Amino acid sequence: MEVEPKIPRCMSTQHPDNVNAPFFAESSEMGGEDEIQEAYYVFSHLDCEEQMWDCEGKEVDNYVVKKLLSKYDWYFKENQLGKDVFLTLRVPNPMVEKDEAKILLETLESIPRSFDTAKLFYKNEVPPIFEVILPMTSSATSLDRVYHYYRDFVVGKQHHKFRDGAALSDWIGTFEPENVNVIPLFEDLRHMMDAHLITREYMKDKDLSYQRVFLARSDPAMNYGQASAILMNKAALYNLQLLEEETGVSIQPIIGVGSAPFRGNLKPDNVGHIMGEYPSVQTFTVQSAFKYDYSHDDVREGIQQINEGKRGRAMEVDPQRCEEIIDKCAGSYRDQIVKLAPLINEVANYVPRRRKRKLHIGLFGYSRSMEGVVLPRAIGFCCAFYSIGIPPEILGLDALDDQDLDYLRQVSPHFDDNMRDALRFMNPESMKTLPLKVRMAVDNLDLDFETDEEHRKITSLIMDNIKNSTGKGLEGSVLRAAHLRGFLG
Repeated sequence: MEVEPKIPRCMSTQHPDNVNAPFFAESSEMGGEDEIQEAYYVFSHLDCEEQMWDCEGKEVDNYVVKKLLSKYDWYFKENQLGKDVFLTLRVPNPMVEKDEAKILLETLESIPRSFDTAKLFYKNEVPPIFEVILPMTSSATSLDRVYHYYRDFVVGKQHHKFRDGAALSDWIGTFEPENVNVIPLFEDLRHMMDAHLITREYMKDKDLSYQRVFLARSDPAMNYGQASAILMNKAALYNLQLLEEETGVSIQPIIGVGSAPFRGNLKPDNVGHIMGEYPSVQTFTVQSAFKYDYSHDDVREGIQQINEGKRGRAMEVDPQRCEEIIDKCAGSYRDQIVKLAPLINEVANYVPRRRKRKLHIGLFGYSRSMEGVVLPRAIGFCCAFYSIGIPPEILGLDALDDQDLDYLRQVSPHFDDNMRDALRFMNPESMKTLPLKVRMAVDNLDLDFETDEEHRKITSLIMDNIKNSTGKGLEGSVLRAAHLRGFLG
């Protein structure tokens, strides 16, 4: 059984939800070299112990380990990569991302090369990279293929012999580490509700002391509504805790939360609430808005609070009851999204980019049943909604009765707090474009909240601009509103 390493509490990601560019970036759109510096920055200046590295799209840098160790050698001599701080690769899923499938192979092939680089630098054999994240996981088979491809084809080929009898390892050296840990990332309803079953199947023939499991929070909200996303995560976390008790293998959940309330509401000044909301989570993601849209001291304090927190037990939930509410919420949410899609797509055209390269693809679970409706990625989607004064958190709530809301509040202790944060950015005039039942659902929450008047005025300007089809100055207005919120989307 392998030894369990230090498992970070905080994972920095490359999600482009920031309004402000970091001081070290060459432009408002961060490029490949900026992301190398970003990894060093979050380790050295923010005390975040893990950086997720997206291995998808153009400008992907498979030499990240070599560049970090050579450019920032003074830091990494004192803080060993793979022992003190961690780089975790997010790879393409060949079952979904056909155009990027072979990038998976290139990325896995780079792991032994990074090992050799670190071995020369540190004079020891601690692998700098030993875990990869597989997005859109749908089966144990998809995880197994990544695990076995690395073990059998990347590392295993070293034992193959030439006609002269020499093994490949005799010629170019050994391939290490022997294995990589594969972290499933669950993003859609069916597979998140079955996350414990898929994880159990994957673990059954492996001698593991721990298994990390990544649960999405943004895409579930975008696909099924915020209330559904909360309940999906609650049910998955509870089932994973039962799996840990059943197998004796330590299950270490990761949750992918952004700063927008719709995408998780994790901000430097809201850390305690979100840790309390998901007590059994070991690792929380800090995305770009968290890192760059608040003061340096506040960011460090927020990350310190996460680092010092201790993982607890998941809240007990009834998965069947959760699914009943999800089905109701998701159906109404879908109907509203279909009607609003043209407006949202129009506004999303004016949402600025914050990363030069393409990030991982999206997953909109209802696209086929909604007659081919295409929507922007989660950050642009959220930004468009907030920019017109319609918080996306409200969509789908009209399908829930008082008993449903009572249960939601019971299992989500900070549901009302998160809704207040969202409703600050609501514009009553924009809300009149929605059906009466949606507006009544907001009233039915019976929440006291303060409206951000400056944000409301900007969203009115944006709506007028869209109605008049001018587009002039719209990107500037979108940015001004985002500055007030403290996140792009």
